Amino acid sequence: MTAIPSPTQAVWHLGPLPIRAYSLLMLLAVVVGIWVTRRRWVARGGDPGVIGDIATWAVPSGIVGARLYHVATDWQRYLGPGDDPLRVFAIWEGGISIWGAVAGGAVGAWPACRRSGVALRDFADAVAPGIALGQAIARWGNWFNQELYGRPTTLPWALEIDPAHRPPGLESTATYHPTFLYESLWNLGVAGFVLWAGRRFRLDRGRTFALYAAAYAAGRAWIEWLRIDSTHHVLGLRLNNWTALLAFTAAVAYLAATRRAAPADRPGGGAGN
Repeated sequence: MTAIPSPTQAVWHLGPLPIRAYSLLMLLAVVVGIWVTRRRWVARGGDPGVIGDIATWAVPSGIVGARLYHVATDWQRYLGPGDDPLRVFAIWEGGISIWGAVAGGAVGAWPACRRSGVALRDFADAVAPGIALGQAIARWGNWFNQELYGRPTTLPWALEIDPAHRPPGLESTATYHPTFLYESLWNLGVAGFVLWAGRRFRLDRGRTFALYAAAYAAGRAWIEWLRIDSTHHVLGLRLNNWTALLAFTAAVAYLAATRRAAPADRPGGGAGN
């Protein structure tokens, strides 16, 4: 049986300094996201320096938001009996959420956009494909950490998980759905779809970002259905499925409500998007 092997290690030591694959991939995701956003902003006539100014606020607040959402929805892993509460800050061990990252990033970007004289929705349109590409890169951190995989499977592209990382009751089961790979590929498709749609249609006033949100949420819903990591359930559904459903509904509603809106000016003064 063929299968995707898991990495033998996720941390390398440079003297006393640990170099973690998860952290490196997160850093690469941020760099790629900013690069794509800056290119899109400049193509629309905007000042490239504005993106760096906004990112200075949006990136740290996005990381905080990503961690807060994870801890809030999996609090029993950190604040239960016998747990060390300081592990809440051990972000290098994994445990961040894209939902929290987007929300936290928006909180940081909003005042930065106001200071730069930029509409938040225009910035959101520029950053949308970059977020999707960043997600596609960052998901490989789950591969290195052997976490957030799916149900057992014997498909040719199944993922081998070491015994130490297998869930209780499945210690003898070696291969699982590589949900990190599914989501990475889905996010690449979302980025391409959003870029294509932005050229084909006039998607301004936050509609490019809404399209990204709807497309990502649709994929996250079925990927979440495959995952078997422990999480809270509400009315029989995983909490992240409800979040995906709410995000999809809100994004589609926004697209429907603004479909007849007049085209907005580009950052540099030109019409369209």
